[in-house]
Formats: sequence, structure tokens, C-alpha cells
Amino acid sequence: MITKRIIPCLDVKDGRVVKGIRFKDLGDVSSPVTLAKYYSEAGADELVFYDITASFEGRKLFSDILRETASQVFIPLTVGGGINTVEDFDRVLKCGADKVSVNSGAIRNPSVVSEAAKLYGDQCVVLSVDVKRVDGSFHIFAKGGREDTGMEAIEWIRRCVGEGAGEVVVNSMDTDGVKQGFDLELLKKVTEAVHVPVIASGGAGGIEDFIELFQSIPEISAGLAASIFHFGEVTIADLKQELRENNIHVRL
Repeated sequence: MITKRIIPCLDVKDGRVVKGIRFKDLGDVSSPVTLAKYYSEAGADELVFYDITASFEGRKLFSDILRETASQVFIPLTVGGGINTVEDFDRVLKCGADKVSVNSGAIRNPSVVSEAAKLYGDQCVVLSVDVKRVDGSFHIFAKGGREDTGMEAIEWIRRCVGEGAGEVVVNSMDTDGVKQGFDLELLKKVTEAVHVPVIASGGAGGIEDFIELFQSIPEISAGLAASIFHFGEVTIADLKQELRENNIHVRL
């Protein structure tokens, strides 16, 4: 049985971790360095660090805060934000990332996925997608959820995995921050379309949502969340214990 991963997410803006609802109304949470150290020691399986305004602002990811954060983490660290070229991959990896997440950069230049996969291996390339329902279809959004690309999400994900993306983070904009559960309809479509690890993001409101996620879609590799962990509504230890009691295999 494959071990399910629990992954906290640090959305970083101006050097601080923030959290909003449906990608809007961002509020300050804490220092990414402080939170990263806490999660590394609290039993998280991995950690995701997104510089959420880098693409929209047309700049590179802040290297200094990333280096400081990475120095506190002793679990796999995925980093994204402003990743447009293989040089960006190289810079972020040298700052301490284990995997690099690409979103808007792949939309602008799809070849960056295959180029990075050839240089660093599929396992290093994480495709992150911001997906929202538009007129009954799933669309890919760019620039931190600000821009509808008009692209159909499932086909885009399938294409990028074919180019070498070794993992997919599916961020549902419809459920982000709402705390009413993961977007099971969307996630099921993605797991049926590709055969690489899929990470569910957006909508976790409590332990029961993770149980429902892993029981409803056994193919899902991991559950990612932010606010419920940041604000102490759910501890990773309690979550994993409940998952284990529901016959969901996790690392305790």
C-alpha cells in the first residue's frame, strides 16, 4: 500500500506567509522560516513554498528568504513562483529546493517542462495548475489565478506530464480556502488522465476531508493544505492518527 503524504503549503508574499479565500483577500499569517521549521518538526511529509506574486509581478523568486527557509527544513521542499526557464530551476535548486514547481512559466513556454526534466529528472519537475470551472468546463488560470488562459485543464495536464512533469499539484480555485472539502470531481478526472503522483490542494476544512479524499480517490498521492494547519485547527499528528485509524497508510 502506498503511503499517503500530508503537505503544508506556504504561500509567500513580500516575505510573509499569507492565506486567502479563492485566491483573494490575502491575510498575514507568519514568517515562512518559522512555519517551515515548525512543520519540519511536526511530522509533515513534505513542504511546498510558493512565491505567489512573482509571476504576476514579472520578477524572479526571492532567493534570500528561500535559502533561510530551506535551511530549517529536513523534509522534501518543493518551491515555485516566477519559474520560467531552466536557469530558474537551477537557481532555486541551488537555494535548497528538492523539487521545482512550474505553473505560469509552463503556460508561456511549454518546452521548459521537457528541458528541465532532461536536465534534472522527471522527479524534480512539479506541474502546478490553478483550475477553475468556467461555463461547465475546467480552465487553467495563470498569474496566481488572475488570468483565464482558456485552456482545458485535463488536456493541459496530460500534455505536460507527457513532456516530463513527474508530479502534479491540482489547486482548485473553486474550493480554495472555503473549507468545504477537496474538489473530488476535478481530482478524479486528473487521476484518470495521468499516471504520476497527484497532489490535492484547495478546500480542506478538517480531518474528515482528508479521510474522504483518500477513501474516495485511492490514486491520490497526497493532500495539501494551508490555513487549517497555520491556524492550529488541525495538527499533523492528529490528522495522521485519524487517517491510520481509518486504514489509510501514512508515515507516523
